[in-house]
Amino acid sequence: MELPLTGGCQCGAVRYAVDAPALTVYACHCTECQRRSASAFGMSAPVSRDALRVTQGAPRQWSRTAESGNRVTGFFCPDCGTRLFHETTGVPGVTVVKAGTFDDTSWLHPVGHFWMRSAQPWLRDSLQGTTFDKQAPDFTLMIDLWRARQTQES
Repeated sequence: MELPLTGGCQCGAVRYAVDAPALTVYACHCTECQRRSASAFGMSAPVSRDALRVTQGAPRQWSRTAESGNRVTGFFCPDCGTRLFHETTGVPGVTVVKAGTFDDTSWLHPVGHFWMRSAQPWLRDSLQGTTFDKQAPDFTLMIDLWRARQTQES
């Protein structure tokens, strides 16, 4: 993972840069991520909120209340609709980048999988990493697993 991490939407109207390493990488198999990604899961890379900067364009926002009761605000391109990142009141100081929007995705290896109870059956047996039936209780374990993987790859 080479800094800054750069990325953007599908049409190129909104671009961003992240000046610090990702805290972890995980896949979410909830039905919302399946719908939003038009795939079997969504991949996320939480980063320090202070490390993320929008370098071009202005994303729009949409907010909702999650099952946990936390407020989640998603940021997306107003032109093509690509979801770029989100923030939640449950994890202050962190922005969760939608990992597929990075320019270089070769370093993305999820260390965990959330919401396995709604994961596609054909995918369940092939997953690697720690799994959770619902949301992980906190990100501490995911961050520790990510750090351990980075140390092994160094």
